Amino acid sequence: MSPQDARPRVLIAALSVVALTVAVLQTAVVPVLGVIAEQLNASTVGVSWAVTANLLAAAAATPLIGRLADLHNKRRVLFGVLAVVLAGSILAATTASLPLLIVARVLQGVSYSLYPICVAILREELPEERVVGALAVLSGTLGVGGGAGLVVTGLMMDGNAGYHRVFWLTTGFTVFVILVVLLCVPSRDRTSEGTIDWLGAAGLAVGLTALLLTVTQGNTWGWVSPATIGSAGAGLAVLVGWWFWERRCTHPLVSTTTLTRRAMLLTNLATVLVGMGLYFGFLGLTEFVQIPRDIAGYGFSASVLQASVVFLLPGALVGFVTATASGRFIDRFGARPVLVCGAAAGIVGFAFLAIAHSQPWQVIVAGLAANAYISLAYSALPALVVSEADPGETGVATGVNAISRAVGSSIAAALVAVLLQRSTGATGVPAEGAFVTIFIIGAVSAALALVLIALSHTRRRAVESLEDLEASRAMNHEWG
Repeated sequence: MSPQDARPRVLIAALSVVALTVAVLQTAVVPVLGVIAEQLNASTVGVSWAVTANLLAAAAATPLIGRLADLHNKRRVLFGVLAVVLAGSILAATTASLPLLIVARVLQGVSYSLYPICVAILREELPEERVVGALAVLSGTLGVGGGAGLVVTGLMMDGNAGYHRVFWLTTGFTVFVILVVLLCVPSRDRTSEGTIDWLGAAGLAVGLTALLLTVTQGNTWGWVSPATIGSAGAGLAVLVGWWFWERRCTHPLVSTTTLTRRAMLLTNLATVLVGMGLYFGFLGLTEFVQIPRDIAGYGFSASVLQASVVFLLPGALVGFVTATASGRFIDRFGARPVLVCGAAAGIVGFAFLAIAHSQPWQVIVAGLAANAYISLAYSALPALVVSEADPGETGVATGVNAISRAVGSSIAAALVAVLLQRSTGATGVPAEGAFVTIFIIGAVSAALALVLIALSHTRRRAVESLEDLEASRAMNHEWG
């Protein structure tokens, strides 16, 4: 079967595999940060840049690459991104230098743009009635992939294995994804008109990078230090200037009208909260179950392997099933009701985890609910974004939404680090109350996401429906 003749189901499956790359590269490195620090004789702060640099590269590159995909051949842009990711994976798998590893993670950071490119391809290739269901499957893969990345890492890192194993895995997986794209993704000529707002791209990259740097490094620098305050102030100033530039630009990188539309704005804010929930669940659970019970009086003394297989794998499987079925739910009930139900599951899961976590089954059951929340939310949010974006803005609009997830994850990671570090006492392990606080914040973030989505409405679609109704009435009057 040639790429041009790829059937819709094959295309959806292929692009879901591409999207899985984003989730695996984002989470697979988290469990091995301690191993990297030990094997490279590096400090914890130094190794943390393997995550920070990845997020900064994502913030800088995703909106621009999304715009490139809107304007040019999407398959070629996809290949270009995957080539950069492959180079980063090979470098990470072969280097024993922390600076080079950080460079490799910067190259891998462009993988965040794979998702908006996939969304743009689906919208271009599929009939309109199939887009929502396809988006649900594609987006649900992101939530499932995060858990899968942690599980696979746990399996690979059993014993005294080197951290290079993880990056050889990402190298092999990226090669596989390139073959999938070559065989299954069609190539289309440029269909949209316009130019790239390079100044706007640079301004957005600098502003987002400064704010993300503030969030990820604030705990290290000190939250009231000159570096933290200066980074936050510079980021906000640049973004304000960027906003006024975009409003006056003939061909803006991002339409400010689209971003400020009620449904789009609230959806992106809800996405920040969902991104927080993802990391509250993954980081909170992973850290909690590995706490030595004989020292702390709580936790389960789990190894990385046990944490992955016993506590994370069931949730990952439930997330996979939920993501697979979510498309039908969204087609039948709409994206908003599905997202509200998912957020309700998140509230229940995190709240239950905060109250009852002394037995393994309690943690596992709570993890099932939290994973269902993430999968349903990741499935429904892009459908809301695409419904508000014009076809020529799909890539950049979903790129901004992807950055919203990254911002939420960064905030959650920083909060988890602060809470656990400040509660660590003479025993060398965090206080149980710190984890309870993390899980309570997870429940609150899910509740806020529910409220935001419940308050949003597709005003644009309502106006279009009213215009269609008026046109129908006029036609009927003419024929009458």
